[in-house]
Amino acid sequence: MSGAISLTTIAALAGAGAAVGGTAYSIVNGQKQQGAQKKALAAQNTAQQTAEANALSTERKSEIAQNAASQKTPNVAAILARAAQAGGSGLTSTMLTGPGGVSTSSLNLGKTSLLGA
Repeated sequence: MSGAISLTTIAALAGAGAAVGGTAYSIVNGQKQQGAQKKALAAQNTAQQTAEANALSTERKSEIAQNAASQKTPNVAAILARAAQAGGSGLTSTMLTGPGGVSTSSLNLGKTSLLGA
């Protein structure tokens, strides 16, 4: 039996070959799955960044539209009426002259809030 190969040896070699082939297949398949996962993750990141950019854009557009809709306008009639009343007081009615300097009440444009608020 020293020169002949037994059936047990052949079966063992075939089993070892099958194991090596199975391992190689597992490695290749695992690498393919890893590549697919990386592509999916990159696609997900791109989609998320696009969604965030769209959300910011929509928020800015909404804010601009809301500000345009709620613009405050000055009361021109009241301003002209105050100017006409102040004009009857003589030279001291101007904001640049007068013994008391500039009066803060005459500078009020009819609003009690900050400009643009």
